[in-house]
Amino acid sequence: MSEECMIRGGKLVTVTSRGTLHDGAIVIKNGKIEAVDEWNSLQKKYPSINVIDYSDYVITPALVDCHTHLLEFAPTTLYPVTSETHFLGGKTILFEALSSGITALGEQICGHPLSDFSIDDYRDAVKDFPMDISFAATSISIGFDKLVHFTSVTKSTPVSQKELSNTALVTDMARQSDYPGENIFINATPANFKASEVPHAGEIIYSFDDLKKIADIYHNEDKQIGVHVAGETAIQMALDAGIDILHHAHGIRNKQIDQAAKQNICIIATPLGGTHLQPNSPENIHNLMSNNIPVSIATDAYLPPYPNIPWLDVDNQTLYGPDSLMPIAHPTMEHLKANGYNENDILALLTKNSATILGKERQFGSLAEGLDANLIVTGGVPGLEITNVSEIKNVFFRGEW
Repeated sequence: MSEECMIRGGKLVTVTSRGTLHDGAIVIKNGKIEAVDEWNSLQKKYPSINVIDYSDYVITPALVDCHTHLLEFAPTTLYPVTSETHFLGGKTILFEALSSGITALGEQICGHPLSDFSIDDYRDAVKDFPMDISFAATSISIGFDKLVHFTSVTKSTPVSQKELSNTALVTDMARQSDYPGENIFINATPANFKASEVPHAGEIIYSFDDLKKIADIYHNEDKQIGVHVAGETAIQMALDAGIDILHHAHGIRNKQIDQAAKQNICIIATPLGGTHLQPNSPENIHNLMSNNIPVSIATDAYLPPYPNIPWLDVDNQTLYGPDSLMPIAHPTMEHLKANGYNENDILALLTKNSATILGKERQFGSLAEGLDANLIVTGGVPGLEITNVSEIKNVFFRGEW
């Protein structure tokens, strides 16, 4: 693409206070959005500019998936990779995400028994990939018959449960973390295993004093902290300990929603699964939003679905990846539309809200002057009107197709 051009769309869903523009246009210069307005207005201001005409399509911000496991766990799950080919598998998965309209990720690095890579190794491996990737340095507890714990700092070497609260280790993770991902797992995770293999899934790993200590370490490093959490007891511990971001929050109660709202806590909803409890339903996400809690929807990919979710038609034997973001969000987005939400506020769950979780809402996530030109050209509003990635015509990252 030339350094400056104008893209015309039949409809622009800006996810800003400007709302939706019909027959609108975007001026892009050096990878940034220079102007967003109605086509007739911008045509007069830029009479000689190169125009790319998508007037039969919808243009929206590119999608943001703020909770994924694509580079560490997915390659060894999906492919017969070796340490030499691990990142080739990872880049294949990233390309699938990019082709699905996702140009920004929040990626968790937890420590993995088969992947002895540091968080800097992951950063270096994707530094030239056309995607914005934020990394969360985390620890993880897997609910096997004998609980197993890993951390991004100790890599493929397991640690004891007591070591998860070690001040030096937690401080190192806080300093390495780009954003409040699931920095710690308050509950042991089922991960990608069958229920019979993870009988301790859901077990609470930390005491309240541990959580308060860890939260204080992050805050003293001027970092927010996010947690993997589900169930009333664990969620209450997180709220009382001063945790900033709740990932999943499956099983949250109304009184806890009230407390979370007062504490300005954000929630990353995962309607497909991710914990030992039934995931976020459309009604649950609506309840969160109606109580003024900022919500984003994420895939937690690659992930098997929670068994027999009534709002999703999924195969319990299949692992779902980045291309599932639109279909898993669709029931919620339709529910919100039926309850009076406009398409800009609804699309924010997959764009602006997720960019805010990453701390990058002033960089991307909406169609506004000065932001990166990360946008997609589609047959309808992503997740609301379309769910199949085949209906994404083009993806632009920082102005490049």
